[in-house]
Amino acid sequence: MAIRKHLAGLMARRRDANLKMNVEADNATVKKDTHDPIPEEKGTAPKTAEADPPAETDPVAAERDGYKAERDELKELLLRRQAEFDNFRKRTEKERADFVQYAGMEVMRELLPVLDDFDRALKVECASADYQKGIELIHGRMYDLMKKAGLEPIKATGEQFDPHLHQAIERVETSDAEDGTVLAEFQRGYNFKGKLLRPSMVKVAVRA
Repeated sequence: MAIRKHLAGLMARRRDANLKMNVEADNATVKKDTHDPIPEEKGTAPKTAEADPPAETDPVAAERDGYKAERDELKELLLRRQAEFDNFRKRTEKERADFVQYAGMEVMRELLPVLDDFDRALKVECASADYQKGIELIHGRMYDLMKKAGLEPIKATGEQFDPHLHQAIERVETSDAEDGTVLAEFQRGYNFKGKLLRPSMVKVAVRA
């Protein structure tokens, strides 16, 4: 009876030991399976590494770019202001020159009647030779001074009639001259520095 109990105890302990060994073996298998890599399926593309997030902007580079943009803007503004100043200077100089020329032109226009009076006085015979000589001297000096200032006489007699330079006071039919020829000058015309100051008043030939 005692031997039978002893054998039953040995068999129970042995059964417990075998059960424990089987449980440990199962746990080891499960642990190994969890650590083994999962094989990739055929036909699938390999996984690529995720793209790194963009690096943060360098503050020094950003400040440098800001200064560069500000410099370019100031340079463009300076060039624009310089161009505007040059245009203003040229326009001012032209206006000043035009004003001076216009003012001189008006003075010459006011002096022309005086010059005309001298021309008419020289055509009249004078009893005193000294008086005549004095008139000629004054006329010559005045005329030379006006020519130096820019006064230019317009050619008329014998020239072809030019409506831009001549004003026809009389038209005469004649066969002795070509049509449109200036036959005589009633009043001399003048230019001032290339611009018409007063047209010549003339007699023009017309074909008979």
